[in-house]
Amino acid sequence: MDFKLNEEQQMLADTVNRFLEREYDLLQRRKLLASASGYSADHWNMMAEMGLLALNIPETDGGMGAGPVESMIVMEAFGRHLVVEPFLPTAIVATAVLARGASPEQREELFPAIADGTLKVAVATQEPGARFDLWQVTTRARRDGSAWRLDGRKAVVLAGDSADRIIIPARTSGADDATQGITLFLVDAQTSGLTVRGFPTIDGMRTAEIGLADVACTTVIGAVDEGYPLLEWAVDRGIAALCAEAVGAMEQTLDITAEYLKTRVQFGQPLARFQVIQHRIAEIFAALEQSRAVALLAAADMDNPDRDQRRRSVATAKSIVGRCGRQIGEAAIQLHGGMGMSDEMPVGLYFKRLRCIDMTWGNSDHQLEQYVQLMLTA
Repeated sequence: MDFKLNEEQQMLADTVNRFLEREYDLLQRRKLLASASGYSADHWNMMAEMGLLALNIPETDGGMGAGPVESMIVMEAFGRHLVVEPFLPTAIVATAVLARGASPEQREELFPAIADGTLKVAVATQEPGARFDLWQVTTRARRDGSAWRLDGRKAVVLAGDSADRIIIPARTSGADDATQGITLFLVDAQTSGLTVRGFPTIDGMRTAEIGLADVACTTVIGAVDEGYPLLEWAVDRGIAALCAEAVGAMEQTLDITAEYLKTRVQFGQPLARFQVIQHRIAEIFAALEQSRAVALLAAADMDNPDRDQRRRSVATAKSIVGRCGRQIGEAAIQLHGGMGMSDEMPVGLYFKRLRCIDMTWGNSDHQLEQYVQLMLTA
């Protein structure tokens, strides 16, 4: 696949990389992860000033009107530096939901606040016991006059504990495993009856468990009972972005490992001179390039009007990226020896992030199953 960035995309890549090289290092990241919020408010404001938070907001709403390729560029850079700010849930997934489903009045209220960094939005896509199936929704919403009342639980909500608003998929009709009958509600995080329990994942990122007990809501995104296609489309954009982030993390893992092998001496010479080590590095490089190709394919197919083709590209990318991420991470740790298992070594941090990316919105096995099902019904 012959892919080159145009002039504007190259400028975006250069700008993001300069920002991260200047502002991000692993020592600083450790301090951020130990803080109450788990990220830097200053970095978040800088991203807003650079226009990154408006990247996926339509131009008609005052944003940059960028697409999946631009998101891929940003997320790949974020992967190389293990960025911890909640860019993915707010600036990609939630923004995608709002860009297609929000009313003109909602867009006028929400998009300027997202763009300037004063509003963070999470999307509660998963429920306990649902595995990775987005359509398994047991959270219920019932009408109460002009409002709705929500009851249920949401699990592993990315950056849910730092969100000001949360998009809640809830069932307004149909069976618990039906795609029809799901409605998307926008709930203020301070609403009575809504509880948020935040906690870190193994890679240090933040997530949350959310409970809803008779939560009142008047804001519906999109049409009642028809929220699932919008939710699926937005999560697909999130998966494509995660694949790009994984590629950046894999690339940095390779660079760290190659540099270590050049300086680590055994039997009077650097490890990088041993042929068996060179073969291992070649295998890592091949896995990286395979992941890069499928991540690009997913980004290119993101706006494909053929839903099944888009889903096949996303499932292919996520499955291969998950498998290659594990292969690269395990090889890099092994090549570092016992030190690779310690938290002090950067390679371990990248491996943990790659494992969490694999588990987000369906691991490699789940995505392979999705691909097979799509092929059988084609």
